[in-house]
Amino acid sequence: MNPTQSPGTVWLVGAGPGDPELLTLKAVRVLGGADIVLVDDLVDPRILDHVRPGARIVEVGKRGGCRSTPQAFIEKLMVRLARRGSTVVRLKGGDPFVFGRGGEEVETLAKAGIRCEVVSGITSGIAVPAALGIPVTHRDTARGVSFITGHTRDGSSPDWAGLRAGGTTLVIYMGIRKAKALVDAMIAAGFPADTPACAIQNGTLEKQASVVTTLAALPAEIAAAGLGSPGLLVVGEVVRHAKTEALPSRLQAA
Repeated sequence: MNPTQSPGTVWLVGAGPGDPELLTLKAVRVLGGADIVLVDDLVDPRILDHVRPGARIVEVGKRGGCRSTPQAFIEKLMVRLARRGSTVVRLKGGDPFVFGRGGEEVETLAKAGIRCEVVSGITSGIAVPAALGIPVTHRDTARGVSFITGHTRDGSSPDWAGLRAGGTTLVIYMGIRKAKALVDAMIAAGFPADTPACAIQNGTLEKQASVVTTLAALPAEIAAAGLGSPGLLVVGEVVRHAKTEALPSRLQAA
């Protein structure tokens, strides 16, 4: 950076769950002012229509189960570009602070003396179940919701027994590929095998696909339907509120 040049700003922008119409107005404004956009693989390409002509768009990957750009490289790239005076947008699916590594990026930028602003996005954990008619909370059946990742850096597992005792709806990100192991662990921790559960792929998009079933049957149903990433799992009584046509007879309200 030129000694007389001030560093630019990095914006961590949430692109929402998929549907381009669920992008926030602030995200649209910030995208329109960016010099460089570092975009994740899960961001719908139509969202890039809001980037101004002449801005540089760099794809930096990040899709479960596929080769991805290393996180450390992305963070160094943000710092380097900002030090050149550029306005940089790091565009992520969902919300930057919900399993989006936004917290790590804010720390890196702060240590480098780079100004960082966060634009929240609608997280998939709320919007994707809603696209199937499922409220993640309900006064009669679920007074809370727990967001969980099915993929951790160290391979550790959630406290399934504690989550069972808490009685909240469980929304599991990045869990479709590990559904069998997750379900086995949950049932071993005391979750009833007939707990309503569903898997949703490409939620909020035209190609959305889902299965609605019981916890025990979930892995087999996922395999039979050929569901994969990007997707999430929802476990709890609120799954009974899924749109009627998606409900198998064993989950229909009595």
